[in-house]
Amino acid sequence: MKYSCQVEINQPIAKVVELFKDPNNLKEWQDGFLRLEHVTGTPETNGAKSKLFYKFGKNEMELLETIQKVDWPNEFTALYEHKHMSNTLSNKFTALGEHTTLLVQEVDYLEFKALIPRILSILFPGMFRRQVQKWLDQFKAFAEKQ
Repeated sequence: MKYSCQVEINQPIAKVVELFKDPNNLKEWQDGFLRLEHVTGTPETNGAKSKLFYKFGKNEMELLETIQKVDWPNEFTALYEHKHMSNTLSNKFTALGEHTTLLVQEVDYLEFKALIPRILSILFPGMFRRQVQKWLDQFKAFAEKQ
């Protein structure tokens, strides 16, 4: 399953990238974000691994992030692995003007390892897209307040 979502942010590309790169900001726009733990490699470089922890209701979720491409201020792509699924997420930044930035997120689900996520992806694929768009909209609101 592949899809993309986008948002125009009323901030210069340098500011958008600065806010996006800072892991301390994740709690500002990603619901349920708890913490990030660096695992291996040099942070923000290809091959670096980190664990991201989220809480949704009573459940905690852990993702393993492996950076695949870093080309600031243009692109940041990583592989995200969970016990039930894995996907790549490519973030592409484009200056639309001096004070406006387009952020496009391209998502490619590579594998659904559990029955429930597999069924949800077939019956309700829009659910996945809506979550990504929600976080993009929340990032826009956060970035525009800075």
